[in-house]
Amino acid sequence: MISADALSPGHDSGTGDPVAGETSRRALFLSGSIGMGHDARAQACLALLTSAGWSTEILDSMRLLGQRGGDAGTAVFRAMLAVPGVYDAFHFAALRTGNRLTDLADTAARRQILPRLRAHLDTAPADLAVSVYATGASAVSSLADRYPFMRHVVFCTDVTPHRLWVHPNVDLYLVTSQVAERAVRRFEPRARVLVIPPPVRPAFYDPPPQEQARAALGLPAQDRCVLLMSGAWGLGPVAQAAEALGDAGVHVLAVAGRNARLEARLRAAAARQPRVRPFGFTDQIPALMAASDLVITSSGDTCAEARAIGRPLLLLDVVQGHGRDNLQHELELGDAAVTSARAADVVRSALAALDDVKPPETRPAGAASAWESAFTAALESLGL
Repeated sequence: MISADALSPGHDSGTGDPVAGETSRRALFLSGSIGMGHDARAQACLALLTSAGWSTEILDSMRLLGQRGGDAGTAVFRAMLAVPGVYDAFHFAALRTGNRLTDLADTAARRQILPRLRAHLDTAPADLAVSVYATGASAVSSLADRYPFMRHVVFCTDVTPHRLWVHPNVDLYLVTSQVAERAVRRFEPRARVLVIPPPVRPAFYDPPPQEQARAALGLPAQDRCVLLMSGAWGLGPVAQAAEALGDAGVHVLAVAGRNARLEARLRAAAARQPRVRPFGFTDQIPALMAASDLVITSSGDTCAEARAIGRPLLLLDVVQGHGRDNLQHELELGDAAVTSARAADVVRSALAALDDVKPPETRPAGAASAWESAFTAALESLGL
C-alpha cells in the first residue's frame, strides 16, 4: 500500500457522509501489483489530485487478497505467460468474452478482498474510488450500497477491456481509445464512458534536454543511443538484444525493472560490451528516455511516456493477450514500429528505425494539459 495521507477530516468514520463545514476530499485508488502499469496510471492521477488538495491513497488489490492469495495469483499469471500461447488462449477465449470460468475466478477473488477493503473504508471513507485494476473494480462495485456517497470510477487503458473490467454500480468508465469505449458497452450498453488521453506522470512532461541527459550519463552527444526495457518483469530477450545492439555500435540503456535475474544478465553483458549500460528498477526513466534516440519496449504505459517526451517507439511483441491489442493500437497511433523478439530481429529493426530518427524537439510546456483537463472534467461531471 502506498499512502499519501491519513484519513481525510471531511468524513464520519464508517458512513461515507461528509462532515458539515469540511471541504477536503479523499480518493482511494485500487491498483494491482502485476507489473508496474497499473501503479503508474494511478500515480499519474494521484499526482493531479494531490496538487488540487485531495487526500490520496493507493491500495494493492493483490495484497488485499492476502499473502497466500496474492502470491498464488501472481504465480498463475507468470506461469501462463511463460508458455507461449497459454495466456493468449485464456485472454481471447475466456477473459475477453467472459464465461463461467472467469466468473468463478472473479467471485473467488472478490470474496477474499471484500473483508479487508470494507474494513479499510469503514476506517478511512473516500469520496472517490478509482479502480485501475479489474479485481479492484469488482470489489468496489459490490460495496456500493454500503458507501452511497462514494463515487466509483473505473479507469482502463487497455484497448479492449475484458469482461472483468465491467461491473454494476460504476459511475463512470475512463478509457483511452474509441475501441475501448465499444468494448465496455459490449457488456453494459448503457454504461457512462469517456475517452480521454492516457495519463502520464509529471516527470515525463519535464525531461532534461537530450544533450544534458547524455552528459549526465557520460554518453557521446552524437552517437546512436536507445532505451531498451520491457516492463517491470523484463519480458523477452532483453539481455541478448542489448548486447547485440551494443555489438552493432549502438549505446544501450538497458533496464531490467524488478527482474533480478535479468539485471544480473545485463551486468554480465555490460562486462563484455561497454556500450551496454545496465539498470535495475529505477526512477530515472524520464532522463533515460530523454538521452535516447529510440525507445524499444513492450506495449504498455511506457509507450505513452515515450510519446510525452517525444521519442519514437520500437515495440517488442512479447506481451500476450491484452498486449497484442495494445501493440496494434500503438502502431495505429504512429511513430512506432514492431519487431519480433529475437535479438537479430531487434537489431535489424532498431537500426532501420534509427536511420529515420529526427533531432528531438523541445516539448511544449502545456503538453500535460490534455489528459489533466479531461480527467478533471470527468470528475466535475460526477460533482467532484
